[in-house]
Amino acid sequence: MNYNNAVFEKAFATAEQLEESDLPEICFCGRSNVGKSSLINAVLGRKSIARVSSKPGKTVTVNFYRADNVRLVDLPGYGYARVSKAEQQRWGALMETYFAMGLLTLGIQIVDIRHKPTRDDMTMAEWFRASRRPWVIIANKLDKIKKSQIEGNIAEIRQTLLLPEEVPVIPFSAEKGMGREEVLSIIFDHVARKEE
Repeated sequence: MNYNNAVFEKAFATAEQLEESDLPEICFCGRSNVGKSSLINAVLGRKSIARVSSKPGKTVTVNFYRADNVRLVDLPGYGYARVSKAEQQRWGALMETYFAMGLLTLGIQIVDIRHKPTRDDMTMAEWFRASRRPWVIIANKLDKIKKSQIEGNIAEIRQTLLLPEEVPVIPFSAEKGMGREEVLSIIFDHVARKEE
């Protein structure tokens, strides 16, 4: 997979617009303001393929990016309260429909390494556990904590999200690119399995 070829493919605002696909799909999800767009840019080695905003709640569509034979899927950030109930319901329906379509090759759930996971993070992890879909946790904003805090914070993430042993937690810094190679390796591995 050549990330230099990555392009923005399409964005869907309603559940009815979502389409079936035969391509492996790597899905990125996380609460608003966790750095999801910055992380996608870091993974792709691109500065601005995914739009980054200083205001949370800006990803209001399901955005698809294509890199050769793989799709990266950017879901709306969850847990942002400063939008109308109707908008929250639309986001919820979008995400539920996408997950129900069974297109997911690998889920990448992003949490903030500085803080204990939120109730919304726990709900998302619960969905992954129940669905038995492969998923990993990326603990973003690694550059914002001391090295001495890493181990304890990761242990708290594992414990709070009730993570099975096989689900890795990858410390990551979208700003510095730390953890990128490990994430790419996991993506490549799951894409290769899907193509077998």
